Amino acid sequence: MKTIRFSIWEDGEYTWPQGYGFVPFLTGYLHEDNKERPCVLVVPGGAYYIASPTEAGIVALDFYHKGYQTFVLTYTTNLLGTIPLKDQPMRDLARAVRIVRSRSNEYSIKPDCIATCGFSAGGHLTASEGVHYNDIEEKNPLYSNVSARPDAMLLCYPVITSGPYTHEGSMQNLLGANPTADELKYMSLETQVTSQTPPSFLWQTVTDEVVPVENSYLFADACKKNGVSFAHHVFSQGPHGLSLATASWAQGIFGELYTLDPFKYTIDAIKAGTANVDVSKEKLADLEREFPNHMPGNPCSREPNAEVSIWPCLADAWLRTQWSL
Repeated sequence: MKTIRFSIWEDGEYTWPQGYGFVPFLTGYLHEDNKERPCVLVVPGGAYYIASPTEAGIVALDFYHKGYQTFVLTYTTNLLGTIPLKDQPMRDLARAVRIVRSRSNEYSIKPDCIATCGFSAGGHLTASEGVHYNDIEEKNPLYSNVSARPDAMLLCYPVITSGPYTHEGSMQNLLGANPTADELKYMSLETQVTSQTPPSFLWQTVTDEVVPVENSYLFADACKKNGVSFAHHVFSQGPHGLSLATASWAQGIFGELYTLDPFKYTIDAIKAGTANVDVSKEKLADLEREFPNHMPGNPCSREPNAEVSIWPCLADAWLRTQWSL
C-alpha cells in the first residue's frame, strides 16, 4: 500500500481567515499494482466543528481492503464558531473530487467510478456537494473542465435538513446564528434533489439521538420522487456516530490523527497570540481538555454493533451493482 498526502489548494488559493496555517488536504491509500480500480473519498463528520478521526482512516482502509483506491478529505471546519463556513467546505470537497478525477491515470482510478462517503455533518457536506456541484465555480484552469459530480454518494447517518429534524450545531457552524431563509433552503438538501443527483446509499439507526433518523428518510424520499437510484438501510438500534461499528473502532483504534490538524493549528494560534479573535483563557482550557477525547485509544464508552457493522459490505455490493463491476 502506498500512502500519500497533499494539499488540495495551491499557494494563494485558500483564504479561510481562521485556518492559521492549515490548508485542506487529501490523504490517500493506494494499491500499487497499476490495476484500475473504483475510488471512495471519505468525508468525516464532526458537526462542521472538527473532522473526526473516528470516521476517517479506518473507513478508508476498510474500503481499500475491499479493492478500492481511497482518500480522506480533511476539510475546513469551524472550531471557534465565530465565522460561518458558508460554502467553503463544499468548495473543498468539489476541488477534491476534481483532483482525484483529473489524476485518475496517475492513481489507477476508474474516472467514472468515484464515490464520496460522508458521516453526519460530513454526510451533509457530501450530499451538499452532490446536489450543488454545478454551483461550485472552479477558477484553477487545471480543474475547470473536470466534473465535480461524484458518481455515487454513501451517506452515513447524515445531517440533511435545516427543518424540524435538523442538527442545530451543524447548521449554526455552517451558516451562522442568523441565516437567511434562502440559505436555509439551499442547505436543506431534501429540497435540492434533482434527477441529476448522484445515486445514493444511505444508512442510519432508528435510535440515533443526535441526528434524527427522519433526515435519511427525507433524502431517500426526495431521491424516489426525482428518479434517483438509491438504497436506504435503517438499522434497529445504536447511537449516533457508529462509524464502522466494529470491535477495533470501539477500542479506539482509528489510525493517524491527521484530521485533527485544524484543531491543533487553531489551539497553537491562540497560544501564540496570532488568532484573529479574542479567546478567553477558560475557552482555551476547554479546547485543550476536549482535544484528547478525539484521540485514538480513547474508547469514549463506545460499543461495537454487529448489526450495523455490515454496512460497508452492503455499500460495496451496491456500488459494484451501480457500476457493473
